[in-house]
Amino acid sequence: MLQDTWTSSFYGWRVVSAAFVLAVFGLGTGFYGPPIFLNAVQEARGWSLLLVSSAVTTHFLIGAVVTANLPTLYARWGTTNVTRLGALSIALGVIGWAAACHPWQLFMAAALSGAGWVTMGVAAINAIVSPWFVRSRPTALAVAYNGDGANLGGVIFTPLWATGIALFGFILTAATIGTATVAVVWILTNRVLSITPEMLGTRPDGGAPGASATPIPQPPSRGPLWRDPKFQTLAMGTALGLFAQIGLLAHLYSLLVPTLGKQTAGLAMGATTALAVLGRTLIGWLMPPACDRRLLAAASYGLQVAGSFAFMAAQGTNVPVIIAAIVMFGLAFGNGTWLPPLIAQVEFAKEEVQRVVALVVAISQGAYAFAPATLGLIHDLSDQVSVHPGTAPAVFIAAALIQALAASVFLIGRKA
Repeated sequence: MLQDTWTSSFYGWRVVSAAFVLAVFGLGTGFYGPPIFLNAVQEARGWSLLLVSSAVTTHFLIGAVVTANLPTLYARWGTTNVTRLGALSIALGVIGWAAACHPWQLFMAAALSGAGWVTMGVAAINAIVSPWFVRSRPTALAVAYNGDGANLGGVIFTPLWATGIALFGFILTAATIGTATVAVVWILTNRVLSITPEMLGTRPDGGAPGASATPIPQPPSRGPLWRDPKFQTLAMGTALGLFAQIGLLAHLYSLLVPTLGKQTAGLAMGATTALAVLGRTLIGWLMPPACDRRLLAAASYGLQVAGSFAFMAAQGTNVPVIIAAIVMFGLAFGNGTWLPPLIAQVEFAKEEVQRVVALVVAISQGAYAFAPATLGLIHDLSDQVSVHPGTAPAVFIAAALIQALAASVFLIGRKA
């Protein structure tokens, strides 16, 4: 018999814990895995950076299509079934990345991994957690999102992928992590995520059945989303910011390897995500309900701009400056995926929020899908004219300019 009420521990926090673990596996593989996969495939097959970067683009593009349709998939098949299928898809996909002997096989693997990881991504976690929280949603999502690609998933899985591939090979590592992902997702969906607030008769934030709700004030419907300046600036700012983040992230590991070595570079990438956990958690716990969330987003991208210029100044050799760049980039990195759903919560009517979040995530993912290939091309062109080949200063300049533009769009949206 289901039993959990507002007088005991609120079941919503169990859902948050389960979502956290779900995101650790899903995002640790689907979000933080591709930079490692790119390097491993390129070394093993000798394929061009543009070819393998294009496979990463395919991975994110397919994910964008699935993300846009998540509300429909959930309504038709149920959240638990969609999440299970996603786990199977990403497991098969990463094994395909490792086993691909021909480019067409690599792109098929990228399609599978791309379709799978988003069922454990930002929009999915928002859909799983949001029914349980209103006023405590910033804290709940901060905790749950700390399992995703800008957080503990990266802390654990970046060095795990790098070390596993170096010691045991790509195929064995992919098969082991893929199998573990499927097993964990099955356990979580069976024991925790299959339960809804209605099944327990509880209200958001643990309120007693029949108690008055105290939701955060939300505006009425603003009409068609595509004509709404609030939606336009939220989608554009998120897309630009994540384009810069993912493009830089996709190549950062390869850029750090010549100076730090593979395993140390993996640890450095993990440190970036550990800092993201710290930055996001502190803001989640300390942010007051009336805080200007767009201003926070703009400030986060401002810090990333400073980090990008620090990476450029290091010229691939100055380790202390590289560390400083990692600190700045890492502290702000997690906010790119976490703040947009919270902005949507206060700027759109309750019935529109889930659709807004799914569309914003899908649009931004469709945009940043091209980031690895775009910055890969910039990397190659930069190497041809740079006096310090391999340092790719143009990559960091491009990232900084796009991050600054993202911050500006979020600020413009404050007056929309």
